[in-house]
Amino acid sequence: MALNHAGDTSLLLAPEDVPPVREYSDSGRSPFLLTCDHYGRLIPRVLGDLGLPESELVRHIAWDIGIAGVAEMLSKHLDAHLIVQRYSRLVIDCNRPPHVASSIPLISEATTVPGNEGLTREAAELRRAHIFDPYHRRIDGIIDQRRQRGMPTILVSLHSFTPVYAGIARPWHIGTLYQRDRVLPSMLLQALRAEPDLVVGDNEPYAVSDQTDYTIPVHAEARGLMNSGIEIRQDLISDQAGEKAWADRLARILGEIEATLRAQKVI
Repeated sequence: MALNHAGDTSLLLAPEDVPPVREYSDSGRSPFLLTCDHYGRLIPRVLGDLGLPESELVRHIAWDIGIAGVAEMLSKHLDAHLIVQRYSRLVIDCNRPPHVASSIPLISEATTVPGNEGLTREAAELRRAHIFDPYHRRIDGIIDQRRQRGMPTILVSLHSFTPVYAGIARPWHIGTLYQRDRVLPSMLLQALRAEPDLVVGDNEPYAVSDQTDYTIPVHAEARGLMNSGIEIRQDLISDQAGEKAWADRLARILGEIEATLRAQKVI
């Protein structure tokens, strides 16, 4: 397990490393703007494997398993602009305020991350400058462009969660996550609970807060945009069939919500 010195700030993303941000349906006309903070599990080559075996780097601690496929298909179904971040949350978590300890975790669930130990302030700032900042600048820029064009924007942040965390099983199939918005989360909860086969979490298994989240508080709430996080349980989207089924379902539900909002002249 090759491991470069955690304090080395001479380089983070080399020319052979891919850019952190990728976009889909960037000319989409949907009011929904989709984001995916934990889409990928790449690690900059200079950081090696962060001192972890591959068996850890494919687990939920490194990324949101299954959500990439759901997000891409949902974007296509809705004709919705999707902005994703391709590096592992173990390098820097793009849905955490940069000043909190979980931004660059020393321990994730029960796994110690050797490549994050002894990290200098300069090295942490480099990760933010090369990965975190470009992603969030792009989301900001797209929202600005949509506003200038007179396009409504409803931000939906897509995530997935592990079925068992710290030995505790989670019963929910899907959850809505929110803090201040009561419009979209309420509509989502009503629609999801009308599905006869679902156990639906209301701010479960997580809830949005200014201390634990970044994307929704900064990009949606601070701008007064309707918003919700969506969490899907990972065992339900662990293969392409599951990803497609959930993308189809969410496209139908969000499409119905859009029609209702337009009929009410909310958007």
